[in-house]
Amino acid sequence: MRLSTKSRYGLRALFDMAYNAGMLPAQIKDISRRQDISPRYLEQIFQNFKKAGILKSKRGPQGGYCLARKPEQITVREILEAAEGDTLLVECSGEKRRGKGECVLDGSCVTQEVWRTAGDRLNEYFSQLTLQSLCERGQALGIRREQDHRYTYCI
Repeated sequence: MRLSTKSRYGLRALFDMAYNAGMLPAQIKDISRRQDISPRYLEQIFQNFKKAGILKSKRGPQGGYCLARKPEQITVREILEAAEGDTLLVECSGEKRRGKGECVLDGSCVTQEVWRTAGDRLNEYFSQLTLQSLCERGQALGIRREQDHRYTYCI
């Protein structure tokens, strides 16, 4: 699996949203500041998440991006697939390689099953992790939550 900055930053940003805003809209500038990720890059990554049905966006002063589903319903595997396009560990794992046709050793390669099994186990692990479980880990680590000032009211 080739985890680029898209998936690493995307996962961090979605964790940040779930942890700090829950289901409320979060603004790119706040996520960017907290996670030290370029706002322009976050916008690009978030477009993939919108297409995948992980995020929704809302325009206006109270707008921003929000999770399309509850944190316990969004898996790390979904996030990685939305960011990367696939979760293949190695391209020669018996599936069609991107525009390269079938592997000439398909079916007779000793390592092919190793890569397929490793990929399956990794995907199983990523499928068990949700944004909610990451939030619980964050809480256990004592990561400070930041309340969104747009939703803080003083009387």
